Amino acid sequence: MQIVEIKFQKLHPDAQIPSYAHVGDAGADVYSVAELTLEPLNRAAIPTGLAVDIPIGYELQVRPKSGLALKHGISVLNSPGTVDAGYRGEIQIIVINLGTEAYTFSKGQKIAQLVLKPVVQANYIEGELGSSDRGTGGFGSTGLH
Repeated sequence: MQIVEIKFQKLHPDAQIPSYAHVGDAGADVYSVAELTLEPLNRAAIPTGLAVDIPIGYELQVRPKSGLALKHGISVLNSPGTVDAGYRGEIQIIVINLGTEAYTFSKGQKIAQLVLKPVVQANYIEGELGSSDRGTGGFGSTGLH
């Protein structure tokens, strides 16, 4: 497993540096520095109190916590969210309550996971497309069974 050093800066006294729960985990837990109640079908940006210096060639993906999703219907709205290498502002986690009851996030609570991923940029050009077996078959074109 490759290890990449990622430098975080605390912008809030209660901020916690992301951490892995288990050896070999892909996602590092990120924590809230605010208490917030989210009504069903509402969304909010929860502050983490952290800024980050990501090396060029990488991004941090923001992903939901599976336990929050299963037990309470809480998800990351733009999942996976992206923190780009050039961004130096506070990381905020955009969450949505897809559950049927209000949910309260507490200070210090795990709210999402951060996964470091390599980035490859494309050179987008205009031109004729090659053919493929699928062609223009889109939504539902492979059937259900």
